[in-house]
This record gives sequence, C-alpha cells and structure tokens, in this order.
Amino acid sequence: MNIFLDKMKALLGDEFDDFLKFYNSSGEHYRGLRVNTLKCSVEKLEKLLNFDLKSAPFCSESFYIPNEITSLGNNPLHHAGAFYIQEPSASSAVTMLDVQEGDYVLDLCAAPGGKSTQIAAKLNSKGFLWSNEIVKNRANILLSNIERMGIRNATVSNAYPEVLCDRLAGCFDKVLVDAPCSGEGMFRKDSTAESEWSDEHVKSCAERQLKILNSAKNALKDGGVMVYSTCTFSVEENEGVIGRFLEENPDFKLEDANVNFGRPTLEYARRIFPMDGGEGHFAARLKKSGELYKNSFTENSKKKIDSKIFDFYDSLFIGRPFGENIEVIGDKIIVLPQEYVSYEKLPVLRSGIILGQIVKNRIEPHHSAFMAAKADECVSKVDFDVNSAEIKAFLHGEEVAVDNNIKGYTAVCVNGITVGFGKCSNGRLKNKYPKGLRLL
Repeated sequence: MNIFLDKMKALLGDEFDDFLKFYNSSGEHYRGLRVNTLKCSVEKLEKLLNFDLKSAPFCSESFYIPNEITSLGNNPLHHAGAFYIQEPSASSAVTMLDVQEGDYVLDLCAAPGGKSTQIAAKLNSKGFLWSNEIVKNRANILLSNIERMGIRNATVSNAYPEVLCDRLAGCFDKVLVDAPCSGEGMFRKDSTAESEWSDEHVKSCAERQLKILNSAKNALKDGGVMVYSTCTFSVEENEGVIGRFLEENPDFKLEDANVNFGRPTLEYARRIFPMDGGEGHFAARLKKSGELYKNSFTENSKKKIDSKIFDFYDSLFIGRPFGENIEVIGDKIIVLPQEYVSYEKLPVLRSGIILGQIVKNRIEPHHSAFMAAKADECVSKVDFDVNSAEIKAFLHGEEVAVDNNIKGYTAVCVNGITVGFGKCSNGRLKNKYPKGLRLL
C-alpha cells in the first residue's frame, strides 16, 4: 500500500497525518442510516429506535449511528423499509443531483440501491426513476431494495450502459453515474477493497468511468443535469475523469451544487475525506447546454383488462393507490408506474409493482404491492409494535394470533408501516412473508 499512501500524502500535504489517524482506526469507520420518507418520517423513526441518531451533513435524512449497534438489518423497521443502512457520505451525490418531484431520473450504476432509494424518496412517487445495474445478481439485490423501500414509480433493468443510454436517448432530466471505482473510501470497513487495490486497477477504473460517463450523457435531455460520483480518493478517477470528459464534451460544464459539506475541488466538485465526516466520496455536478423541457413518456396499456383483476385490486386496496395502468405479463399482474419510459427490447427485471400472481383460476396477492402501500390504503390490516412478539414471529414466518373478526388477505404493519401480508381466518394470520426475507 506504499504507492497508495504516497499518493494520499501528495494529495493531502499537511493533513496527511490526520488522514493516517483515521485510516489506522480499524473498526471505527462511520456507520449510518438514511430515513426512507416514503414510509416513515424522521421524527417517527427517532421515537421508535432504541438508540440516538446524530445528524450527518450530507443529507437531511442521513444520520450517524453508534458503532456498538449490531444486527440492525434484523430490525422489523428495516424489514418494513423505514430506513436504509448507508454510510453517511454516500448520500452526498443525490443531494448534489437536487432531485425534484416530477423529475425523470436515471441511476445508471445503481446496485445495491442506496442512491436509487434516496432518489425515489425525493421524487415522492411523482415523476419516474430508472435504476440500472449491469451485473445480474447485483441487479436482483437492487430490485429487492427497491421493493422493500416501497417504491412505486421505478423500472429496474440489467443492461449495458451504452445500450441502455442509446435506447433511452434524451429521456431524462437528471442522470446519476455512481461509477465503479477502486474503492479507496471503502478501505476502513472492507479489507477486500484494500487487498484488491493496485495502481493498474486505478488506471483501468478511470478508463471505464470515462466510457460510462460518455454513454450516460446520451440519456440526458438538453439542459439536464448529470452527477458523477465515486467512493475513491484517486485524482485519476475523479478530477482526471471529469477533466477529460469536459475536454471531449464542450456542451457540458461544471455547475455549483450549492452544498457546503466536504471540500471543493475543480472549484465546484466536492471531495469528502474521513476528516470531513465520511468514509470517502467525490461528486461533480455537470450541466448540459440547452433549454430543459418537461414532458411525460407515459404509455397507457392498450390491452383490455379483465374486470376480475380490478375487483381483486379493490378487495385489497382503497382507491387503487398505484394507478390503473395494468398489464398482465405471464402469470403476473403488473401495475406500471403512472409515468414511465417504455422498455421494449431492454432487459427489464420489473417496472412498477406486482399486484398479484395468477395461480390456476385465482389471483394471489404479491408482497411487492403491500410493501408499496401505506397502511391507510389497505382494506384490512393488523398493526404490531416493533418490540412485540407478534412482529418477530411474523418475520420468522410463523402464524400469528389476530382478532376473530379479521378475514381474508390482510396487511401486516409495524407501528403503522407495512411490512408484508398474510391471510386471516378463525383468529389466525397465515404467514405470507417471502421465505427468502425471513429472519433465521
């Protein structure tokens, strides 16, 4: 690692010793979570957790958590999508993207989903999010997190960036490129990232990053905004890539993101070191020339939908909260986002939410729909406290005792936040929580 440390010394100068103090503090890296405002308010989560949250400077919904807190992923509120476990400085890039309700946003390198789910919370179910991940198994993890966080207006794909961005040319108001990198900002919490580091790897990352960025620009509208980010300190992968991109693309310019976290570089880009309160991030906001126009690409389904499907929909949810743009794909009933970009001939894992699955002559509800629903949108629901034996039993896959008056498919909530569903009869709730998500 001598080459890495020599580069850091050249980059940091008098602050190198301060960096080393953080770098040598094994096991003391920054840990955090981001509140998912689609399902829970900051104030509510603070009351429900049994530890204190400390605000992070990178995002108003991002917080530091104490290092002694363990097994947070097993918390029922995590299962319910009330929060996303995320190193605080990782939220900086989406803050710089400045997503507004109604925007069409592409997250090009999205797995495991921290930044995509942050974008979706800012959209607040208005506009549209396309989340892409080139590696198939990582794309499945991305989809799982999109579902857990209750996101209705997203498409998740597993496509090559150049193919996707050519096919979706000029469709997006904003694009995020959180590029694969050498991961120098991961060293304190991931020994694998450190062991895989080499100067050659840094150089190959820089070449790949520039290629991805040059693909991403095609998906952006004139006048649109693109944020490039990495979790590395490398000048070659950060300032170097941005400098080369701007040389090759005179229709783009660096833009002030009006943030004060981290420290400025290239005048308007931001770099975050451990001394600045995060493990390590770089982000630059790029503006494309031209005048931005707002438009909708919605294409309503032209297929006639059996009235039984709407009857089924109405039996579960009040007021058809996901909209009525329904398609039957194979044995699945999909409610497409109310605004979306067509995905014909692209490798899409899912667009919108799965309302149900056709099994022989009946329709079974799907976990996806209940995760996307608010408690007051569900026809039938039971609500358990986060510390109750009932919610723990449910997440283990067990049957749970309920009131005898509750019948049929019923949403299961934890302190008013949907976490799944079951089927009630004779005072028992038969568990429908997916086996792959259950607590062991």
